[in-house]
Amino acid sequence: MDNNNSSPIEQSKLFEKISNSTVLKLFVIFFLSLILLIPLSLISDLIAERKNREQEVSTGIALNWGKDQVVSSPVLAIPYRETISLSAEKTQNSNLREEMKWIFLLPKTSNIATDITPQHLSRGIYTSVVYNSNMTLEGSFDRISLEKLEIPKEDIDWKGSKLIFGIQDFKGLGKRPSLNWDGEELTFDPDFNNLKLFNQNLVCTVPLDPQKTNNIYKIKLNLKGSKSLNFLPLGDQTNIQARGNWANPSFSGAFLPSKRNTETSNFSASWEIPSFNRKLSQQWTGDARPLYQFDTNLENTSDSNEQKTAQNSGSTVTTVNSLLDNTDMITINFLPEINNYQKTTRVAKYGILVIILTFTSLLFTEVIKKKRIHIIQYILIGAAMVLFYTLLLALSEHIGFNLAYLTASIATVMLIGSFIKSITKDQKSAVLLSSILGLFYLFIYILMQLRDYSLIAGTIGIFIILAILMRVSTKINWYQFDNSHADQ
Repeated sequence: MDNNNSSPIEQSKLFEKISNSTVLKLFVIFFLSLILLIPLSLISDLIAERKNREQEVSTGIALNWGKDQVVSSPVLAIPYRETISLSAEKTQNSNLREEMKWIFLLPKTSNIATDITPQHLSRGIYTSVVYNSNMTLEGSFDRISLEKLEIPKEDIDWKGSKLIFGIQDFKGLGKRPSLNWDGEELTFDPDFNNLKLFNQNLVCTVPLDPQKTNNIYKIKLNLKGSKSLNFLPLGDQTNIQARGNWANPSFSGAFLPSKRNTETSNFSASWEIPSFNRKLSQQWTGDARPLYQFDTNLENTSDSNEQKTAQNSGSTVTTVNSLLDNTDMITINFLPEINNYQKTTRVAKYGILVIILTFTSLLFTEVIKKKRIHIIQYILIGAAMVLFYTLLLALSEHIGFNLAYLTASIATVMLIGSFIKSITKDQKSAVLLSSILGLFYLFIYILMQLRDYSLIAGTIGIFIILAILMRVSTKINWYQFDNSHADQ
């Protein structure tokens, strides 16, 4: 009888001992941390969704205002007749056909000067960077080397010579660009079918004297665009001068500026680019084919030079059989290096680390203060830390990342600190844990600012935290809490 009556009591004590075990609590906390990875991944998806929405709005603004613009040096095109045999076995006149081909000549000198005025355009809570620019392109074309072309002079139609000038998006043109050719004022017209060397082409018939050794051009245009302004240097010698009222432009592409000044809210930069690295020869013959392909997503632009058919820059006659790309251009980018969504994504990657460190601190408090914290309360504290990232995302869309991070971290620390105080009834423990959590958020923010040194700083920081926890753990009798329950 007695044995039967004591068995349930002993089983109850055994269950209570297991449930109050610190080791078991540690495994439960570890499992809870893994479970919290699910809402953290959902928050990452939410950040990606908001970022895609921002890109959609930015693209919509660009469609109405003007896309990323690409401005190239002009190209001179001279038509000529080429006789083609329709059959290799027959030589009768009926089997001969004439086709129109083109001689393409690049500038000897190309000087580009531009004044840029960027500004922010908003649609709802989203903002995109657009700009206006006043641009002047001037330079000269040398005489064509007819002896190297091996084309009969009588087959060349000098009167059909055309100057081709390309940009990326016609919508950015404020007015029709003006052309001065050897002192004569001419007018550009768009060409959508015949001479598609660039994405969108402006063509003007020019009077060309085959004996003249220096044909001078000057183009003026007002151009609107968004995010970035790109130049495609095609001259034998290309010089670019750019200035504007933007504090932190970024320069990328094939060449960095030889001179730059970004110390004030205005910037200026200049490039001097010879044709040594140009993938096009000074002149070539053939059909009109696109010269470049522009990728607006610069992160996905890869260096595909090995896949292209390299052209002999020393050759005088060649056929264009490869495309230039972003890596052959000069790029002035007006977007911030890292926007709010990228920063929030980077902070969210440290989410599981903050949760584990906070739970570890709570467990140490349990053992030291002998104040039991229920697993449900761990779940609520974990939910508060997960909610921090949603709060950061929502606030950063309205007040900026830095202020949003400060606000969200203070709110989260105060919420968890007050909750710990109500659980432990100990103000010192609440202040200590709040300080620890605040240090964790400060540590993550500092890592965000270091960028290039974030890996080494983060590794050293975590090493120091682990060393402190190991040191504190040696001062704790990990069995005292379990034994107190076992003796009851």
